[in-house]
Amino acid sequence: MRFLTDPTTDLTYSDLFLVPSRSGVTSRLDVDLTADDGTGSAIPLVAANMTAVTGKRMAETMARRGGLAVLPQDVPLDVIRDVTAWIKTRHPVLETPVTLSPASTVIDALHLMGKRPHGAIAVVDHSGAVAGIVRASDCEGQDRFASIASVMRHQPLVLDAASLDVTLPDGASLDGASLDGTPESTPDGGSGAGLRRAFDAMDAAGTDFVPVQRDGVLAGVLTRKGALRSTLYRPSLDADGRLKVAAAVGINGDVAGRAAELLAAGVNVLVLDTAHGHQQKMFEALAAVKGLNPGVPVVAGNVVTADATRELIQAGADIVKVGVGPGAMCTTRMMTAVGRPQFSAVLECSAAARAAGGRVWADGGVRYPRDVALALAAGASQVMIGSWFAGTHESPGDLQQDAGGRQYKESFGMASARAVQNRNQREGAFEKDRKALFEEGISTSRMFIDPARPGVEDLLDMITAGLRSSMSYAGAADLAQFRERAVAGIQSAAGYEEGRPVPQSW
Repeated sequence: MRFLTDPTTDLTYSDLFLVPSRSGVTSRLDVDLTADDGTGSAIPLVAANMTAVTGKRMAETMARRGGLAVLPQDVPLDVIRDVTAWIKTRHPVLETPVTLSPASTVIDALHLMGKRPHGAIAVVDHSGAVAGIVRASDCEGQDRFASIASVMRHQPLVLDAASLDVTLPDGASLDGASLDGTPESTPDGGSGAGLRRAFDAMDAAGTDFVPVQRDGVLAGVLTRKGALRSTLYRPSLDADGRLKVAAAVGINGDVAGRAAELLAAGVNVLVLDTAHGHQQKMFEALAAVKGLNPGVPVVAGNVVTADATRELIQAGADIVKVGVGPGAMCTTRMMTAVGRPQFSAVLECSAAARAAGGRVWADGGVRYPRDVALALAAGASQVMIGSWFAGTHESPGDLQQDAGGRQYKESFGMASARAVQNRNQREGAFEKDRKALFEEGISTSRMFIDPARPGVEDLLDMITAGLRSSMSYAGAADLAQFRERAVAGIQSAAGYEEGRPVPQSW
């Protein structure tokens, strides 16, 4: 990256703009978003290891669309094992359905309806075959204890592998993919003849949701958008063709023991996580983990300086997580004055990391696709997103409504009193209450569900579309070229405001 004028102060994402350059990139779809940090991610986006952001559903969806999600360090090991095993059995193209039996009740359906952005539930009989589907509209005005059989839609469109000439063996994708789920035609997922047939069948039937059966048993579900997305996104898969997942480890306690358990469970990326990554305990934790010869990328953080980045890489980190205080739920800068404007931190740390043979993730502070583009242009290999993803159907929180009927989920910082209390729940009351006095995060915040983009996939579409376009403006075919070719300028607050859309006339 080069600047139109050299910066004289540290900068946030809002302080900058990118200048278009002469480009030979003729289409946004010609742009390759693959990360170059050893994680194998097909898109450079990571769901943060926050309790309000990442659970099994978020991890599954992120990996299916080529990204990565990090399970939080507070999750008990037995739960991590179960969640990882569950993710590894998910299909790389078909969505995991929400299912009920015909004998279930309307109230059961209403409780589950908010678990998916498409708001549909597959009804299956005792043999696992599709009996019907049910949506929220089918439940309106119905007795809440009425059976699903009495309200479901009979004989829905059901796609069958044989009739579509689409094979669905375990671990495989729809047409256009090999048995490990990797598209055979083009890097962005190929044309996918089977996916096109599925889309056309839904279009002809006037539906946006269809169950898919294999050998008469429900194998998964597909939506119109899902069929389109699977021609654009390449799933993030391990060597066995299973979806990838990352998990965080704290730097206290038996670090090596927990890391070994995570590796045994099949975790593909380890994240050593603490608010202050440039400290002795982090170096001890890195030594413990590297002593296991993990065979997977190891991420360490968080830091904001070149010195800290170099030292962590020299100590064994493959990737360094950059960001202190930019997150929406973080109060560190207001409480302690510690931190650094995020763009400058990423720019300096990424240069130091690459010189030392490592990479950085930009963690926090992104609120628009433009911010993601700037972080990657500054040299980050991936961008970690927290609160932005918390307000989606895939995040673990319960779906709630405010007085006006707007749906939301609660988010909270991982250094907040709420998170600290959860983290220390096994300790005595005295120790728990004493630690709760120290917090550097918001304990509760409402992340409203955007009706136009209720799912994390909708946000991925928006972010990657903006990123692809940004790269094409710079004439960059991949992220490496983007870092080299990006030209940035520094703007005033008025300049930033000028670039914002106007929702109504003035």
